[in-house]
Amino acid sequence: MYADFLSDILTQTSKLSVDQFGKVSGTTKTGDNNQVLTETDLEIGRTVIAAISRRYPDHNIIDEEAGVIDHGSQFTWVVDPIDGTSNFANGIPTYGIMVGLLDGSTPVAGGLALPSFNEIYVAEKGQGTTCNGKMVRVTDKKELLSCLVAYGIDGHQEQPQMTFDECQMLANIILNIRNLRSSNSVFDIGMLITGKYGAALNKTSKIWDNVAQQIVIEEAGGVYTTLDGELMDYSNPLTRAQQNFTYCAAAPVLHQQLQTIIHKQ
Repeated sequence: MYADFLSDILTQTSKLSVDQFGKVSGTTKTGDNNQVLTETDLEIGRTVIAAISRRYPDHNIIDEEAGVIDHGSQFTWVVDPIDGTSNFANGIPTYGIMVGLLDGSTPVAGGLALPSFNEIYVAEKGQGTTCNGKMVRVTDKKELLSCLVAYGIDGHQEQPQMTFDECQMLANIILNIRNLRSSNSVFDIGMLITGKYGAALNKTSKIWDNVAQQIVIEEAGGVYTTLDGELMDYSNPLTRAQQNFTYCAAAPVLHQQLQTIIHKQ
């Protein structure tokens, strides 16, 4: 129902981002040194919003840059025009585009694009996940010690102890995996759902960082929860644009092992 639409809009916006890659500069958002914005973010956001508004004019939209568009619908599109904007703005190819759809509080469709790698991932509930039309699955490895694991981390200058505490937890994870990787972007999710990485975790994210990637990970056979192993909560999504979300995503057996490590803190 939604796969073709997602594939089309991600293809269109991927071309736009590739055309502008290496030609734009970013500005730091006021009040958050971790967040960067480029004109490409805004242009992709406008393009996606326009496409949704034409095809699904009654649906709500949450866009990282444009904010909340409330049409009173049970369906809400959640858009991250460029995930990994700091990478994009610095000419680093590990960035992507994410578009997800909630039915109430449940992710039912989503897509990710990795423009520099010419990869588009699409999933609908109950139909699996594809990359460029081919089915993909998370790894079948059973031990974290044999896996690469991605962890995205932001510094909290306003509360340094938060960063120190997070680094302690991260150290415990590193001691139980093969190696750590971190683009701190949707690139890491692409590596997870194709079985190259065993897991991906993050303690600082927003709703637009989660909805699309949750459905593509789950439909690829993975488990997606908060960092502490709780179910994700997207109820009343239009009120959650400013809320912090955490996530722990992994192949099922590896997710259990990660939860054991995290809860030993």
